[in-house]
Amino acid sequence: MKLVKTAMLLGLTLAVAGGARAQDVKVDYDKAANFGAIKTFSVKLGTSWGNPIGEKRVTDDVTGALVARGWRLAPEGEADAHVVLHGATETKHTLNTYYSGMGGYRWGGMGTATTTQTEYVVGTLLVDIFDAKGKNLIWRGVAQDEASNKTEKNIKKVAKATEKLFKDFPPGSAPKK
Repeated sequence: MKLVKTAMLLGLTLAVAGGARAQDVKVDYDKAANFGAIKTFSVKLGTSWGNPIGEKRVTDDVTGALVARGWRLAPEGEADAHVVLHGATETKHTLNTYYSGMGGYRWGGMGTATTTQTEYVVGTLLVDIFDAKGKNLIWRGVAQDEASNKTEKNIKKVAKATEKLFKDFPPGSAPKK
């Protein structure tokens, strides 16, 4: 019975640890900016993350999100706002320790502990929106999530991140609670 409880606890610990790397989205904006005056935008890649296909997908997702909120895509010289996309990846590490046997270190019993290191890649998308006339940054969104080695999962993660980034966009458009 103790072995079953230990296995269940280990499974729960792994599930919680695996969920610890959830998607993180943050948005900030200039409270004095007049988003209502912006009708058109241009999009360009500021920092490449070395995947032209993925970069196009992200550009299309961001463009789609802005068009869905009433903005219209325009050439850079004619746009009211400039959207600049930046991407990066970083390899991170996590340590997982598993105990087996009777007791373990904490209880002073006879047991063993095994610690393994796991590497994972975190992708970051930064979206900056500048006022075209004043060249001032008026909105910034940052999304981070663990990258998958499966393209379809990454496509879904980018779509979800874009949805979260532009959920209450433009600022002040969300209904007051």
